[in-house]
Amino acid sequence: MISREKAVEILNKHLSTEHLVKHSYAVEAVMRGLAKKIEPENEEKWALAGLLHDLDADLLDYKNGEGNLHGPKAVELLKEEGFGDEEMYHAICAHNKDCGVKIESKMDQAIYAADPITGFITAITLVYPDKKINSVKVKSITKRMKETRFAAGADRGAMKSIEKLGVSFAEFAELSLNAMKEISDDLGL
Repeated sequence: MISREKAVEILNKHLSTEHLVKHSYAVEAVMRGLAKKIEPENEEKWALAGLLHDLDADLLDYKNGEGNLHGPKAVELLKEEGFGDEEMYHAICAHNKDCGVKIESKMDQAIYAADPITGFITAITLVYPDKKINSVKVKSITKRMKETRFAAGADRGAMKSIEKLGVSFAEFAELSLNAMKEISDDLGL
């Protein structure tokens, strides 16, 4: 059985970069919200896949071409810890196009979309005068999507791909924003 307590222990063991840890909690929150909407019977699994999706980020050297290992290395760590299952492993790999694992399941699609929207919402939050996520409105997210120079590194195609699950982008933006607001203290926002 997978447990959040064990997942947090694994996260803290392998990931120490503060912004990556916060990002992991944000993706967990968004994935939990998406699971409640799309596949409620798998809420915990979706959430924990989100929490652990970047488990390997501190261990890889992206500048020297190890980006394609992002995902598979996380799965290797999870297997060593005896945590997770094949569905979770596949979703963690599928969130990184560079490792060549195709999006197949609803969870794969959800994590692929959830990963970039958390950074996008964080970037929007940080341009607000008070830098508080509670000040952010859904309209700001949908408007900023059209401004390609704003948070240019955020994969808008990945975020919009949520529509393949029958969720409009505006609905996804609202769900994601609300999920992140619920853990604003943990995110420092």
